[in-house]
Amino acid sequence: MSSPSDPTAAALIELCCRRARSSAQSVRRMNGQAKAAALHAAADALRADADTILAANTLDCDAGAARGLSSAMLDRLRLDPARLGAIADSVDAVADLPDPVGEEIDRRIAPAGMVLRRVRVPIGVIGIIYESRPNVTIDAAALCVRSGNAVILRGGSEAVHSNRALHSSFTRGLARAGMDADAVQLVPTQDRDAVGAMLAASGGIDLIIPRGGKSLVARVQADARVPVLAHLDGICHSFVHAAANPDMARAIVVNAKLRRTGICGAMETLLIDRDYPDSATLLAALVDGGCEVRGDDMVLELEPRAVSVSDEDWDTEYLDAIVSVALVAGLDGALAHIAAHSSGHTDAIITDDPAAAARFQTEVDSAIVMVNASSQFADGGEFGLGAEIGIATGRLHARGPVALEGLTTYKWLVEGTGQVRT
Repeated sequence: MSSPSDPTAAALIELCCRRARSSAQSVRRMNGQAKAAALHAAADALRADADTILAANTLDCDAGAARGLSSAMLDRLRLDPARLGAIADSVDAVADLPDPVGEEIDRRIAPAGMVLRRVRVPIGVIGIIYESRPNVTIDAAALCVRSGNAVILRGGSEAVHSNRALHSSFTRGLARAGMDADAVQLVPTQDRDAVGAMLAASGGIDLIIPRGGKSLVARVQADARVPVLAHLDGICHSFVHAAANPDMARAIVVNAKLRRTGICGAMETLLIDRDYPDSATLLAALVDGGCEVRGDDMVLELEPRAVSVSDEDWDTEYLDAIVSVALVAGLDGALAHIAAHSSGHTDAIITDDPAAAARFQTEVDSAIVMVNASSQFADGGEFGLGAEIGIATGRLHARGPVALEGLTTYKWLVEGTGQVRT
């Protein structure tokens, strides 16, 4: 082990891991009521420190604008009183959720007569590596604390001032309520080597969760020696079926693309059944709303303001006011396109045909499959989970919005009456 005074990024992560491992044991011993009280205190601290947090965020936004960050990236970065209030409210919401730790998943009697119980327990120390959204700092911290874990946070340089201010307020609230502040640590350096050190921290970190663009996730998956819960890009599709209600279809499509273009649940590809009677109105609504439409020749005939689509567009997460559009041969065409291009995040169908909806939900293999709803609802808060740490697009451990349950594992508790095995 390196000395705690060693200034290297690796030594800093080593120290964070030691502190987190110790703190995880103390958090594990806290009951649900104590953890909830600590989170309510943290939410109160965020509200009390609003002016300081917003001033720090202004520094980040000004620096981002000077560096030429896109409007979508600046939107992800920006906090205002309403957004900060919503962040604090989400901490209260997480605090009020049932404590998952100790929940009995199942109970059975073994053939030899022992009572077997499977119960939820914390994972231990969670490492979260994320980019420009400062709300992740608090969402992740709240969810990890409520589920009995310690967490090490490594945010992006774009939000460094915001993250430090949020972390300072949050942990001060925890400490006031009697929780070890080391339960939530923010890596104290923006040195890129810190990311590599976290990925190599086998035995110090039990699970890594990356939140960010494709390049970040790819690096984490390639280099990690710690288990990874991956959130891949959100290439989300909405399919307007021939039997869709036109008013509903227009409202959902515009909302799915344009409500907030920079979130992972934003629609990136619109598929329209060739037999749908109102395609031109759909396309016009998007263009009139300020969206660039990219489509094939059939789309260009319907909407002269559209531009030609490329093969790369079907596999692009724009996170901007851009959408790729294809007219497809019914449900079969939509399913084939989604199978070829979806990232497995969120895909939706708009239809009044129950059979078509049922087949879509059965055959689309994504973490979230929606019927007659905007893909922008792909969010842990909207699912009633209080908040989320990300949308897991893999098939193991957790899938979809990862909240309290996804941050636990389980153990078997066995109670015997003197049984011995022959």
